[in-house]
Amino acid sequence: MRFPSTLGSVDKKKAEALVGRAVESGINYFDTAWMYPGNEDALGQALENLKLRDRVYLATKLPIALIKKREDFDRFFDEELKRLRTDHVDYYLLHMLTDTASWRRLSALGIEEWIRIKKESGAVRQIGFSFHGNRDAFLKLLDVYNWEFCQIQYNYSDENFQAGVSGLKAAAARGMPVIIMEPLLGGRLAGALPPAARGIFAGAKMYGPDGSARRATPAAWGLRWVFNHSEATVALSGMNTIAQIEENAAVADEAALSLSPEELAVYGKVRDVFNAAYKIRCTGCGYCLPCPRGVNIPGCFSACNISYVMGRVVGWQQYMTSAAFTSRKHGGPSLCVACGRCEQRCPQKLPVVQSLRDVRRRMEPFWFRLIIAGVRRFLGHPLQSAVLTENAS
Repeated sequence: MRFPSTLGSVDKKKAEALVGRAVESGINYFDTAWMYPGNEDALGQALENLKLRDRVYLATKLPIALIKKREDFDRFFDEELKRLRTDHVDYYLLHMLTDTASWRRLSALGIEEWIRIKKESGAVRQIGFSFHGNRDAFLKLLDVYNWEFCQIQYNYSDENFQAGVSGLKAAAARGMPVIIMEPLLGGRLAGALPPAARGIFAGAKMYGPDGSARRATPAAWGLRWVFNHSEATVALSGMNTIAQIEENAAVADEAALSLSPEELAVYGKVRDVFNAAYKIRCTGCGYCLPCPRGVNIPGCFSACNISYVMGRVVGWQQYMTSAAFTSRKHGGPSLCVACGRCEQRCPQKLPVVQSLRDVRRRMEPFWFRLIIAGVRRFLGHPLQSAVLTENAS
């Protein structure tokens, strides 16, 4: 997803060098998608030129938001095989499956029969989905089909965001490999931490296989936290320099190590820095869910808090996925009708309804609502009037 680019296009020469060094370092799982401009083609060309296709597992994704009819399944898949210069995909994902309603739409178009045919032919070896939604939706999706793996966002900055720790454990309990995306939150947990958080990591010690203590970068701390979870099968990292590959591979070599109490305490201090900047004191427990109107309350609160800690751009990116604005039915705060059920359930006794209004004021400026409306029209999703109008309550 994050190959180096020049003037908006993937730099294929640099990408090829990265792929080659990654494989030399022992990395054997490559994740791409139709929705990453130029990425499938660059990866396919690199694997072909370096003759590495048979040494790696290749994962790409069906852009389900663009699927309008059954014929689209083959239209996108065949083009992906062409771009990747291969006759099969080892791990194929339904991209950004957010809820059971999205699955039912695909089922009505014949996705289950299509998957069966592709698996029988060997064109798809394993089938799964990548997830951007709330925890309850994820738990329901686990049971709608006999999935062979799944992909979720997970990092130390918020264990309860989207599928969260409970989703991770639920999938693993079903015997499903769990692929972790955003272990460093798109690199932000490596290079865009608040100064106080960077200072905590800089002053802390990480222990090696021989028990020796050393200083480590924020990136190393972030990956070690993910690797400390036995339920996490693979961590995806969008590396775009040789140095990043070498550092991340070295951290992965120590993945079997369990974090010590002293190391875990370091993450607690960093979270305290994050929490001190949070405007909404939501713990992400999920007791407020399900919302009768479908609002992803913890997800909206988390994205808004992140906008204060790490900036509005990061917050908006989180907000887009946590509120599922690209799905057929979004889960943004504009859907709230102030019924108050969430406040009755909230163990923190938060003013949830007022906080949702505050989130909307911060996270949905007029231009943002226009963009969302345009995206939803392009995807063919029915517009809800609340997307463009202020909540009267």
